Amino acid sequence: MTHPRRHLVSILVLAAFASALAWFPAAPALGQERTVKIAGLGAMSGVIRGFGINSKAVFDMTVDELNKAGGIKLADGSKARIVTTFVDERCNAEEGISVVRKLASEDWLVVIGPTCSNVAEPLFGILQQKVGAAGDSGLQFPIFTDTAIKPGLAKISEWAFRNVPHEPTMYNHLFKWLKEKHPDVRTMAGGVESDFAHSNSNAGTMEAAAKAAGLELLGWEKWLLTDTEFSTQVGKWRRSKPDLIAISSHPFTLCGTLREMKRQGVKPKVLVGLTSSATLETMVGCGPEAEGLIIPTGFAPVTPEAKRVAKVVTERYKGNVDIHSAAVFENLQVLKRVIETSGVEAKPGTVAQDRRRIRDGLAKIKEFDGLLGKVKRLDDRESQKPYVFAVAKTSDWAVLHDPR
Repeated sequence: MTHPRRHLVSILVLAAFASALAWFPAAPALGQERTVKIAGLGAMSGVIRGFGINSKAVFDMTVDELNKAGGIKLADGSKARIVTTFVDERCNAEEGISVVRKLASEDWLVVIGPTCSNVAEPLFGILQQKVGAAGDSGLQFPIFTDTAIKPGLAKISEWAFRNVPHEPTMYNHLFKWLKEKHPDVRTMAGGVESDFAHSNSNAGTMEAAAKAAGLELLGWEKWLLTDTEFSTQVGKWRRSKPDLIAISSHPFTLCGTLREMKRQGVKPKVLVGLTSSATLETMVGCGPEAEGLIIPTGFAPVTPEAKRVAKVVTERYKGNVDIHSAAVFENLQVLKRVIETSGVEAKPGTVAQDRRRIRDGLAKIKEFDGLLGKVKRLDDRESQKPYVFAVAKTSDWAVLHDPR
């Protein structure tokens, strides 16, 4: 039995201790985990869902590796685990804007994505255009894009950053190189998915590069992203007999077109494709028909780290590393560096300040190590990335030319 007087003393001591604690500010409970919240945004449904699926696989793999290595160091010296979500934007602008508004209303610090340029362009439009601009009520939320590749989109907002290849540079180089290797190529015909922003913009890039290389353009055939019938378009190529055919479309319609070309016996001297089609999806869908297809790409497993990442993602995360998903790995490495050097606190009351710190930190990055080599950051918040020319060979991709 407890002595009554001793019990009273104990109660008084506890009361005094509790009263003393009330004078100190609230502190995290012992053992409470610190976290940094990074969201992914990509097309996980529809005909181009493969891009979102691959981005998510690389996203999950990279976050797992960073967390396993200790996470991210915060301003107070503590380590934080990366917490993630990955949201489907369905390659739909309204959907993309809706999910990003929701993420911005919560405590997510930064977004990697989206997949589609037709999502990125209006999405960047709802961000604050100029940092600190009075009267601009746009979202103050950093977005670091991995896939949406239509040139020049980051200039829309100072909160928008992209790590995507510059297609005009790659195609100008490719067509000049092809003309040197194939001086007998004089005419070009093209095909394009006319209802997709990236395909349309890249068709213009291909056309400008071909003309700069001295090729005569015979015209463009058009189809839609979900079309499955290409006999009319390919028939026109068969009759016009171009030396080079350039196809600005994604794997689904590219494969349909290539199968129809084989059926009609259309065999140009040179066949050029869209950057986004330099993927395993193309090889799975129409590897034999794609034989000889040439595409400039910002990713190929030609460095030790690129080989390692591609192997881990394929074997453990059931995805593929390609020109787009490779940037997810790079973006997360850059974000770790930025968060650890820009004073991010990752506290419930510092979300707005931390977003601004990440934005400002991203703007200061001048160069980082990418999977193919050094990636330079430009003043317009875009990247200048190394690239190679890939060629489809025996249902796989091989490096045709390495200009790095």
